[in-house]
Amino acid sequence: MVGDAAPGIRLRVKDLRTTPQPSNAPTPLKKALTAPLLYFFILGDVLGAGVYVLVGQVAADSGGAVWVPLVVALCLALLTAASYAELVTAYPRAGGASHYATLAYGPFAGFLAGFCMLAAGVVSVAALARGFAGDYLTEFVTLPVVLVVVVFLAALALLNARGIRESTRANVVATVIEVSGLLLVIGLGVWIVLRGDGDWAG
Repeated sequence: MVGDAAPGIRLRVKDLRTTPQPSNAPTPLKKALTAPLLYFFILGDVLGAGVYVLVGQVAADSGGAVWVPLVVALCLALLTAASYAELVTAYPRAGGASHYATLAYGPFAGFLAGFCMLAAGVVSVAALARGFAGDYLTEFVTLPVVLVVVVFLAALALLNARGIRESTRANVVATVIEVSGLLLVIGLGVWIVLRGDGDWAG
């Protein structure tokens, strides 16, 4: 009896596997991101380009003690990283801070956290575009700042609309350039300190 039933079971399973899916069935997303691409995305997001735009203003106000706010920012970033590392293992779902705030305090808190993250992203991109058009590009060519900002943001939007693979690969290039510049600045700072010309107090 078992021997007679088994072929029928196998046949029915095979029929289910070969049955065509309906046209309105959801299509799974094609995997486009790899671990290195995600690593560079997170690294670039944590570092940010604001360090090139705003650190000069901070140094002008704090002088040689510019390292103090940077150390405080480092400690806060480490706390944030440790919190995310703990929460992402406990609640492995997309949403980040918005999802965690929803679980802890309810939907409104989750919405508020997500809105604040969105607003922070908009402000940071605006600061980057303004710094690129006003401070850096004018060293090479003089163009209307508003025009450069609009073109810069439109180019970023088109790149993201093109696809996640293309945008993350462009992010790898930008992150490598950013990290290289930071390493150069760190190396110059260490050389100045070792030479005895460091100003710790400002």
